[in-house]
Amino acid sequence: MIPLCKNYVKRLDISQLLPPVKEPQNEEDECGSEFSSDNEYDEPSMDHFDFNILLSKLTHLEELHLMYRVKQCGMNFEWKMFEMTDRDCESLAKALKSCETLKVLRIRESHLEDEKCRLLVKYLLDHPSLRELDFSHNLIGDRGARAVGKLLTRSKLEILNMCDNNIRGPGAKAIAHALCKNSTLVSLNLRLNRLRDEGGEALGKALLDNDTLLHLHLGANEVTGPTAIALSKVLFQNNTLRSINLSCNNLGVLGGKALEEAMSRNTSVTECDIRLTEVDEQSVSYINQAVWNNQSLEQKKHGRESETK
Repeated sequence: MIPLCKNYVKRLDISQLLPPVKEPQNEEDECGSEFSSDNEYDEPSMDHFDFNILLSKLTHLEELHLMYRVKQCGMNFEWKMFEMTDRDCESLAKALKSCETLKVLRIRESHLEDEKCRLLVKYLLDHPSLRELDFSHNLIGDRGARAVGKLLTRSKLEILNMCDNNIRGPGAKAIAHALCKNSTLVSLNLRLNRLRDEGGEALGKALLDNDTLLHLHLGANEVTGPTAIALSKVLFQNNTLRSINLSCNNLGVLGGKALEEAMSRNTSVTECDIRLTEVDEQSVSYINQAVWNNQSLEQKKHGRESETK
């Protein structure tokens, strides 16, 4: 079918990938398997589809959404049904490099860990058209985050979603270091990681030198007051940020006070989520009022612009 539809396919959304069915073993094989290794993750029988034979032919493809998992597997459940093998990763990485029109890549819920992340990024470096990368709900740690940081310095990414991984302070520092040099990223989602203040403060310092990021999500990252104070310094001088999410962190009273003071002078942030952060109610009220004032200013600005047009 590909020769017929290749000029019209711009988005490919695959919500499950079925591994090949195992052929039934005879009795001798079953006896022998008792002495075999338990690690069968990279058996040829469990590899998925080779995207090399497809992506190079879809010359107008702009979006690719993949999930290496099986829906409704029932009693046939095996963990290897929910992850890509090493060969899967290598073939996909090479295919992505050949797909020069790709703008959006999403690989979610696929047990993607550091080594596979690094391999994929290696082939995405200097990609001519990639603008959005979503590796959310995987197992990526600091080594994978460092690779993603390198990608930020050698690509034109605008949206990066690393939500729900295993990124900690060192990985966040690598991303922060890249943010200091990056001039294209507008949205960064690091929700549900383990950045703590080591990573949170690093990102705050990086944003002092960044004037392109619009949306930052650090919810549920075990950050506390020092991160709130670092970000409050950003809000004092940065008039680029439009939304910041610090929900489900223990910012405390002092962190809330710092954000309150910063928001009293900020005119750009129109969304500030500080739910479940142990911030004093009075500070929450002042911050919300500042956000509403900024929203009103934004609406008036858009109204004037529409009138001039």
